[in-house]
Amino acid sequence: MITAFIGIGTNVGDRKKHIEQAMRLLENPPNVKIIKSSALYVTEPIGYVGQDWFLNCVVEISTTIPPHELLYHCQAIEEKMGRTRTMMWGPRTIDLDILLYNDECIADDALVIPHPNMHKRRFVLVPLVEIAPDIIHPTLNKTVTDLLQNLKDTHKVDVYREC
Repeated sequence: MITAFIGIGTNVGDRKKHIEQAMRLLENPPNVKIIKSSALYVTEPIGYVGQDWFLNCVVEISTTIPPHELLYHCQAIEEKMGRTRTMMWGPRTIDLDILLYNDECIADDALVIPHPNMHKRRFVLVPLVEIAPDIIHPTLNKTVTDLLQNLKDTHKVDVYREC
């Protein structure tokens, strides 16, 4: 079995419901199982700031699916949930990013693992540290906790609290 980490985010519509639906769909086919899930975090948008704040989390999965097949599975979930790609860093119904896939390093036209920006983003590192603080970034050779402690990103990330 392979251990992978998936970042999930949304800033359109019922954000919590979108994340819950994406997590259910992620476990279908049955050879993907969510092992741990971080809390939900309300996060400030990066890039295009003229949009609603995001709700983000990270899940740890166990799977037998090869990395490219996992990417296609994540993209199929995004499509099923109505994601349209109209602008970079723009609003989205759902976004699923493969952050880590065991300690593998992959870089081709379709997929880059580890995710090329994960070590620069507080909204990824905070929930990842919550569920796997000692995971080592395979190219930077530092724990995600060390990466978070040395992060320059000042975008706000707060635990989500329902009203």
